[in-house]
Amino acid sequence: MKVAGRQTAIVTGAGRGIGRAVAELLARDGYRTMLVDVDAEVAEASAAALRSAGLDALGHGLDIRDRMGARALVALLGSVDVLVNNAAIASDMVAVMNLTQERLREMMDINLRGTFTLSQEVIAAMPSGGRIVNIASRGYLGGAGASHYVASKAGVVGLTRAMAVELRWDGINVNCVAPGMVDTRMMASFTDEMRQKLARREPRGHAASPGELADVIAFLASPEAVFVNGQVLLTDGGKNLGIPPL
Repeated sequence: MKVAGRQTAIVTGAGRGIGRAVAELLARDGYRTMLVDVDAEVAEASAAALRSAGLDALGHGLDIRDRMGARALVALLGSVDVLVNNAAIASDMVAVMNLTQERLREMMDINLRGTFTLSQEVIAAMPSGGRIVNIASRGYLGGAGASHYVASKAGVVGLTRAMAVELRWDGINVNCVAPGMVDTRMMASFTDEMRQKLARREPRGHAASPGELADVIAFLASPEAVFVNGQVLLTDGGKNLGIPPL
């Protein structure tokens, strides 16, 4: 969906995986795209690859919790039409009774506070018609051994809805995509046996690719989604619909 005029998009966690795929798709749609990653070298390398394909892309290193860094990024761009809050962390499974305050704090600090911090700075420079797409996870529905991750992503869902209610009067839409299993670098750390077990639990028989998620995110980031606001789009192949037959 080619965008009319010169519009600017920020995608966080854009060095790899879903963020990288979204950034490329937005750049191909005509956006000036800022690829943001906590690893500045990775962000710039990904942006350079897009520029070599003739696309308008920039790379920038940023810890999304850093308010002054976020403010400087927005000042650099001047105006931001689209923000895709993709940056987040996951962690090993841990039972709720074994979860430490430190692990919980880190998860909430990056996944929720970081998303809030960058959003707040971008909104100040976002014109009417702007779009924010947050990335949660179907995990917000609940999951054993992931209480800290689930809580952080449930917070992103709540933030999405609250921001949408408030910002609609400014002409800004805020939506959220909640994917199921996605074939990213995190999955590469799993054993073959674990990947096979997880795949058998997926209605499609396999994880989604970053590109498949990027298509959905790019739609919500487009002007065509003007009447979609405050929504959480589950993109898990229907896994949320219930337990499969025996």
